[in-house]
Amino acid sequence: MKKRWVRELRDWCVTLGIAITAALLIQNYAFAQTEVKNISMQKTLVDGQRLIEDKLSYHFESPHRGDIVIISGPESDKRLIKRVIGMPGDMIDFTDDGHVLVNNSVIDEPYVKGLTYSNGMKVPFKVPEKSVFVMGDNRENSQDSRMLGPIALSSLEGRAVFRLWPLSKFGQLD
Repeated sequence: MKKRWVRELRDWCVTLGIAITAALLIQNYAFAQTEVKNISMQKTLVDGQRLIEDKLSYHFESPHRGDIVIISGPESDKRLIKRVIGMPGDMIDFTDDGHVLVNNSVIDEPYVKGLTYSNGMKVPFKVPEKSVFVMGDNRENSQDSRMLGPIALSSLEGRAVFRLWPLSKFGQLD
């Protein structure tokens, strides 16, 4: 009877150990929960919202214009959440009335709050290879590529794909 109890306990410990290890690996290398901690992505994301971050996809494909990315690299001492505006080789410029030009075309940005100006950045700006140009959706209150410069692809930790909290905003991100 005692041997059966010991074997049962051992089986439970092994199963629990495997589950914890798998959860930690998934959290560190595949998907993670992250929290929005600033106002630079308003009106899309606000302070305190919780998101699911896809850490895998950029190992197999390049980011796309419009992706909401998590940045963790030497460009900033903080983790940042921004939107990809320019891809490698793109020319970035700004109109006098506060819009973004990518390759001499105004891009449609229904998610933007405020007007977009260069904030002293020298334009037109060509996005270097292996880099992206990012900006927050709250253009008048965002520390982004206009100040930080281009963001290396290696600094992209992942892509925000899903909003968990608040429940009233639960769902996929656009």
